[in-house]
Amino acid sequence: MGKTLVLAEKPSVARDIARVLGCKGKGDGCINGDKYVVTWALGHLVTLADPDAYDDKYKAWRLEDLPMLPEKMKLVTIKQTSKQYRVVSALMKRPDIDKLVIATDAGREGELVARWIMMKAHCKLPAYRLWISSQTDRAIKEGFQNLKSAKEYDNLYYSAQARAEADWLVGLNTTRALTCKYNASLSAGRVQTPTLALIVQREEEIQNFVPKLYYTVKGDFGAFKGTYRDGKGNTRFSDKTFAEGLQKSLLGRSYSVTRLEKATKKQNPPAAYDLTELQRDANKKYGYSAKQTLSLMQSLYEYHKVLTYPRTDSRYITDDIVATLPERLRAMAVGPYQQSAMRLARGKIETKFIVNNAKVSDHHAIIPTEQSPNLQKLSYEERNIYDLVVRRFMAVLSEPFQYDEVKIEIAADKGSFFAKGKTPLKQGWKEFYGTLDEDEDDDSDDKAQSLPPLKQGQALTLKGIKITEGKTKPPARYTEATLLSAMENPSKQITDKTLKAVIESTSGLGTPATRADIIEKLFDNFSIERVGKEIHPTAKGKQLVRIVPEDLKSATLTAKWEQQLQNISQGKQSMKKFIGEMRDYSTSLVSKVIVSDAQYNHENATKDKCPVCGKYLLEVNGKKGKMLICQDRECGYRKGLTQVTNARCPECHKKLELRGEGDKKLFVCKCGYRERLSDFNKRKQDNGANKFDVMNYMKKQQKEEKGKAENNPMADLLKDFF
Repeated sequence: MGKTLVLAEKPSVARDIARVLGCKGKGDGCINGDKYVVTWALGHLVTLADPDAYDDKYKAWRLEDLPMLPEKMKLVTIKQTSKQYRVVSALMKRPDIDKLVIATDAGREGELVARWIMMKAHCKLPAYRLWISSQTDRAIKEGFQNLKSAKEYDNLYYSAQARAEADWLVGLNTTRALTCKYNASLSAGRVQTPTLALIVQREEEIQNFVPKLYYTVKGDFGAFKGTYRDGKGNTRFSDKTFAEGLQKSLLGRSYSVTRLEKATKKQNPPAAYDLTELQRDANKKYGYSAKQTLSLMQSLYEYHKVLTYPRTDSRYITDDIVATLPERLRAMAVGPYQQSAMRLARGKIETKFIVNNAKVSDHHAIIPTEQSPNLQKLSYEERNIYDLVVRRFMAVLSEPFQYDEVKIEIAADKGSFFAKGKTPLKQGWKEFYGTLDEDEDDDSDDKAQSLPPLKQGQALTLKGIKITEGKTKPPARYTEATLLSAMENPSKQITDKTLKAVIESTSGLGTPATRADIIEKLFDNFSIERVGKEIHPTAKGKQLVRIVPEDLKSATLTAKWEQQLQNISQGKQSMKKFIGEMRDYSTSLVSKVIVSDAQYNHENATKDKCPVCGKYLLEVNGKKGKMLICQDRECGYRKGLTQVTNARCPECHKKLELRGEGDKKLFVCKCGYRERLSDFNKRKQDNGANKFDVMNYMKKQQKEEKGKAENNPMADLLKDFF
């Protein structure tokens, strides 16, 4: 009997699997054992070929060569990881290996990683699938005891293949068409563009918003305050004279409680985390980007093994997980969670808020594993993410929050004063969120307050009336948290009832696994920028939305595409039919770009001319500072203006910005600190660094900055098209 080849996605995962399987022999790009050989993919080893692989004419970007519609998509090895591909390919052909276990990430993209390698290597081995939601030793052992035929995941692969080919067809064709027509580096894609359109639309709503004054009238009854409502229930009045008239007429009169309602209510705990919800909360509480949160989650799943698979869209678990809940609670009973977790583990665990078989597809909600964490080994950021998941996990296994709600009404001159109060009875799940107030984001005029004991008919003394002036507010700009919500539920941005119904039945823009990358790509191509926590569209982003074909901006259309991909993964739709539609759609997009009479203006043009071609230079904000680049993408000239470095200000410890040229280079900090580069070098040397260290430091900075300019087409275009 031959050996089994195990293909993991990353070396760290491969090492864990090898250890569990008893493989100890170090090989070239693999780990050998008596029964198993474990290897890895380093992420993607194989990808779709660039356009010039189909025809040399595509090396030049010309409108007349579009659309690009290959008869059959080609696979090529990725240059940077070609050595490991050769290793894996050779292992698949080794005579002593007679079986393959696919152990890449248990999801759509993980399936694609493995299948593309197998296709490129012409692998004929019988294949099986390892499908696990955590990387603990126990999960790996159980996973190998329950291997399934890889054929059961063929539809998942077809879905991934369809996604990749659709992004190639739509993204590359539209991007080339826009770039060639407007002579600017303009990136578009089937998910990226409608996401940008949401941000631009919100900015237009803000800019067009006209604030209106309003007035509220509140009565002071000593122990509490009541908000005045007219007979129609309005609490905000546009006429100041009316409000002042109320003030005069209501003072000096007798009042009593005309209506008192008291009810005991329950508030169920929030559902467990899926990736998108976790990314939202991490952004709200810690300011982490969606991509950063995913990276931290990946580390907690893959390296520390204390949380389950991150790329999930479910907020529930299945019945078979219930038996493991006490063990998971005991495992996480360390540090600040010890007392609460052990109490839950010893008592009756409430499962009705977390168990729902129908709402779990490939992976269940993000929850702790059965492996106890070493909190000291977690970074500060990892600890924060772990804390969010653990508290949510304990909350969803707890009883509802119970409280008494009291509402009182006090009749007053064709209206009434209204007040409400809440008295907690049982904290339930809220125990794990400290003093969290459910009304903390409430912007209403009648927030809950502490009310004294009151009875119906009780006489009250009105001590005063206050008129408060306010202004209506425009919709808030997106943060990463709210943008993730908008991408998940784009129906909120649609007013047409028919379209709204369509999109509510789909999966939104992108998937939990891709949304972080989509947002990050919009930052990378300078279509959007961060201002504090807010996301603003750049001039480039606004123009791109204006000139791109209208239907590519549609959240409805894009969400329907994602639903089709989901249907393919479930065997409900043909991949071939979907790709056929994408080919037709790509042709349509190119035609629309070519015939469009829209204009693109470089609003960031400077008065400086390019020393190579003489065209005006553009000033762009790169990740590491400002640059001057030629507006002619064929020219490619660029020059650094400022550079955000890793050097820290000795006064406020923020990153220093490097400005100027040659001997005049100067470090500048926002706090006002300034230091010449020569003085900086001397200070570094005085602190133990030699001239060689300083030179290496500067070279590193320059290397990091290279290739970040706006108008330089990226070598690997496909990664921008989602």
